[in-house]
Amino acid sequence: MLQADAAPIAADQGYTSRERVAIILSCMLGFALDLYDVLIMPFLMGSIQRSLNISLGQVASVTSLTLIGSVLGGALFGWAGDRIGRRQSLLLTLGVFAIGSIASAFAWDYASLAMLRFVTGVGLGGEWGAGMVLFNEAWNKERRGLGSAFIQGSAVIASAGASIVGVWATTSFSLEWGWRIALLTGGSPLLLMIFIRFFMPESKAWLQFDRQRKAGTAPVAARSTNTLAAMFGRDLIKVSVMSLLWMMGYMFCYYGVVVFMPTLLQRSLGTPPDIIRNISVVASFVGGLSYISMGLLNDKFGRRFGALVPALGWIVMVGGLYVYGHQAFGGSVLGFPMLWIYFAFVIGNSALGVVGTWLSELYPIEVRSTAVSVVYMAGRGVGSLAPVVVPMVAAASGGQLAAGMLIVAPALFVFLAMTLMLPETRGRDLSVHASARIRQQAI
Repeated sequence: MLQADAAPIAADQGYTSRERVAIILSCMLGFALDLYDVLIMPFLMGSIQRSLNISLGQVASVTSLTLIGSVLGGALFGWAGDRIGRRQSLLLTLGVFAIGSIASAFAWDYASLAMLRFVTGVGLGGEWGAGMVLFNEAWNKERRGLGSAFIQGSAVIASAGASIVGVWATTSFSLEWGWRIALLTGGSPLLLMIFIRFFMPESKAWLQFDRQRKAGTAPVAARSTNTLAAMFGRDLIKVSVMSLLWMMGYMFCYYGVVVFMPTLLQRSLGTPPDIIRNISVVASFVGGLSYISMGLLNDKFGRRFGALVPALGWIVMVGGLYVYGHQAFGGSVLGFPMLWIYFAFVIGNSALGVVGTWLSELYPIEVRSTAVSVVYMAGRGVGSLAPVVVPMVAAASGGQLAAGMLIVAPALFVFLAMTLMLPETRGRDLSVHASARIRQQAI
């Protein structure tokens, strides 16, 4: 008779409805707070620049340093997720993230701001991977796409919240305090940590794997402590390289537009701040609907479908920037081409809804947290180059910001190409017992 830890149970069995609700709520809030902390910076750039008397390039590089820090955090907390558990890693990363964000509100010059936002980035780096892996290991495999879309769709909360708080703080308080108050709101993950501590369960699939590892009954390939090296081992290197290119293409395209869209609208096209806020809020709801729709469709038609279809919006966005990126706001919101270009952009963003599930299904349990975090955050690291590259290209194009933003087009091509090449994984079992099969299918 098989022992309980050796029985081939599905990864998503054994959770109560209350536990599943706690998991998805924690993941949604965690991701929303993570992205909020990144997306609020574009609304604060002008105030920070004037308050600390630094250049636009310096303040833009702060966002880059935050994203670079997230790469380090992804590797560190991804490894922790595989060694000490998904839930414990999530608690640790939220703590670092919150403390770094609060501390950065008290920066006194460029160097201190850059250092503290880098620390914030380290915390940001582990949150997404730990939460997303736990979710996918606990959720019904037939509905992972929709659940993942809800988590990624919480980006609409982040985007709307960032625009509302960013505009409110910088217009309601002094130049010196507005951006600081906005950054202080990044400490809210401390409250989420309390909820997770008392209500969110650990992944049962990981607990079963950990018991087998400690008992010495886990497969030899699953016992290595160097999970980063394991994700680039002979069995997984092909899928890891494709996944990295895939995520790098997405993130460069995303950050090459989202960081500069408020500046393009306000400074280059003369759009009033309240109109920018309203466009951002409405666009967030459009993006949310797109996330949910794509989640339903990628459960029905597959992960590749869930990435390719929304990416068509980015193709429209690139074309729109090329044709209308220099047309100033004329007073009519509905007649403003950038409104519809913004909508196409947020629809394209919903390709991210499939990422957490697809990456989780590509890797065996012993390296899953490491691989998902490293791939996602390495993508963010490459995305961090966009806030530096876009102004350089814009300057070489006569100061036209829209022209600089078009540098995202090659990255979009890479994303589309890798989407077509990655193996389809819809419906995969993520249990301990499926790991050998996942490795074989990755070759």
